[in-house]
Amino acid sequence: MPWPRSSTALAAGCLSLLLATAACGAPSAPPAAPPAPAGSDAAAAATATSAAQLGGMDKLVEAAKQEGALNVIALPPDWANYGEMIETFQTKYGITVNSAQPDANSQDEINAAKQLAGQDRAPDVFDLGGNVAVANTDLFAPYQVEAFADIPAQFKDPEGRWVNDYTGYMSIGYDAAAVPAPTTVTDLLKPEYQGKVALNGDPTQASAGFHGVMMAALANGGSADDIAPGVEFFKQLKASGNLLPVDPTPATIASGQTPVVIDWDYLNVAQTAALAGKVDWKVAVPPNAVVGAYYVQAINSDAPHPAAARLWQEFLFSPEGQNIWLKGFARPVLADKLNADGTIDSEAFGKLPPTTGDPVVLTQDQLTKQQDYLKANWAAAVG
Repeated sequence: MPWPRSSTALAAGCLSLLLATAACGAPSAPPAAPPAPAGSDAAAAATATSAAQLGGMDKLVEAAKQEGALNVIALPPDWANYGEMIETFQTKYGITVNSAQPDANSQDEINAAKQLAGQDRAPDVFDLGGNVAVANTDLFAPYQVEAFADIPAQFKDPEGRWVNDYTGYMSIGYDAAAVPAPTTVTDLLKPEYQGKVALNGDPTQASAGFHGVMMAALANGGSADDIAPGVEFFKQLKASGNLLPVDPTPATIASGQTPVVIDWDYLNVAQTAALAGKVDWKVAVPPNAVVGAYYVQAINSDAPHPAAARLWQEFLFSPEGQNIWLKGFARPVLADKLNADGTIDSEAFGKLPPTTGDPVVLTQDQLTKQQDYLKANWAAAVG
């Protein structure tokens, strides 16, 4: 199921694992540099499955510079710190990044790749939600970054057609001046939260909404195989008058309309900084109800800039790229490795909300089954 990416237009449906929805038409990006001529190092990159096949990283960088451009799509600059990621890549390598439809969703990315196939404006790389990625692996080029061996097996395709990149955990963001600090999910049923709790999106369509229900399920005796207690919790939350029928946005938080928001921790933590001095916004990940969802990186097999696409992947999975995501409050897939190596940005890591209990990340099968349950039961239980 396509689900919405950004946190501003969730009901329209269509994202991946995490959130403003744009039309599913072709992107209007600036004209990209033409593909490199056949026989060049850049052309050879189209079939390279590692930098070593091109003679090493120096050769890959040289080939990418020959191309001179990279086409990305659906990367909002304030989403997981992609603005800094893009700017740093451009400065580091002198390669122009053409960013199309920054508020698009995962399915839009796939639509653009198909509609623009063979054209210079086609996306070179994807940042997708799990469902959309699994349904479109035939569009991905196998490639293993230099750090591939350090990525846990459960977070990558063995051939490198896709790799998990970063995740977040579901959290409760709240205005500490308006409500008491919630210490558990069930606290939200208390009278102090009357008309104050917002869930980020329709859980039958939006990843944040879905995983918010899963968080509630874990906190009430459910599991990755049983989301029903989460549905029952939100049924009670609505019956108590505590659930707001409002999709939260930075504007609703700033205005006080949504003083409690169930959303990804990296989005809630970002509001802490954005609203400093205006709203006393704090974030908690409920104990023993830690649920996450990874995004997926992949290279378009029809990428017009195949060398730049591969260099982009190398950059993302380098300590520099991983720490840029971390500065955006996302949890990079190589965080444990960076921590062991002493290369992690400890200041950024220290800003993440603390967690208690083992994180739960649903398998594709679990995700599909629990989505099917929500489709069949959410409307009748919650509306």
